[in-house]
Amino acid sequence: MPRIFVDGKPVDLPEGAMIAAALGDPPVAGWTASGAPRGPLCGMGQCWECRVRVGGREVLSCNTKAVEGMEVFRD
Repeated sequence: MPRIFVDGKPVDLPEGAMIAAALGDPPVAGWTASGAPRGPLCGMGQCWECRVRVGGREVLSCNTKAVEGMEVFRD
């Protein structure tokens, strides 16, 4: 079970989960890249609403597997 950090908040996810699983309700709810109060939309990389920064790069959270110790930033 990998533990990642979303804006500094620790989130435990099931093995093989995508980062987007940490952006739902709970634990880090009410966010998309547009700032709208909702979670990831399409879940397949088409809408780009779930983009986050990992390691200084912008990635789609719905297409990126969570890895132990990963630091994810929503800004």
